Amino acid sequence: MASELQLSVRRLSTLLKHCFPSPSSFLVRSRSILIQSSRTINHHSSRHCFPSLSRTFYSSPLLNLNSTDTEGPAAIDYRSLLQEDEFHSLADSTIHDLQEKFEEYGDSVQIDGFDIDYGNEVLTLKLGDLGTYVLNKQTPNRQLWLSSPVSGPSRFDWDRSAQAWVYRRTKANLLNVLESEMGQLFGEPIKLA
Repeated sequence: MASELQLSVRRLSTLLKHCFPSPSSFLVRSRSILIQSSRTINHHSSRHCFPSLSRTFYSSPLLNLNSTDTEGPAAIDYRSLLQEDEFHSLADSTIHDLQEKFEEYGDSVQIDGFDIDYGNEVLTLKLGDLGTYVLNKQTPNRQLWLSSPVSGPSRFDWDRSAQAWVYRRTKANLLNVLESEMGQLFGEPIKLA
């Protein structure tokens, strides 16, 4: 019974952490709920395992949308969203340019497992033990998605003013990210622009 009670209290505590947006509201509400629950548990027989407990759920937003202290992605200006044909033209041009530059670079370096593959609108750059880059088009979002062995996943939008693919969260340019990361991996600078 004691271990079941501890497990129930842990589960309740975990649930409460996800329900309340601020630590202070969590502490105040969870303390009163836990005290009330423990009184109810002590009052009832352990044989029936909480038969008269009513279920009460508290709901509150997970994110405080009025808060200014959280930093998130820049807002999307839907007026600047690319038309599908323009998106395909820009994305295909970028992917094919990168493929050519990677092939040229691959001819001049000695990296075991270096391989470039393009198929089904997906560019894959294998760097052996250093990892694999994958770049593909996401037409519904008008984005290029990058999977990097260094920085993980990123989603790049076309920035008309910069004339470049930009990651909205960090304002990083796709080509600059690739140049920087590959320079770190290879130990020498690489120029993709």
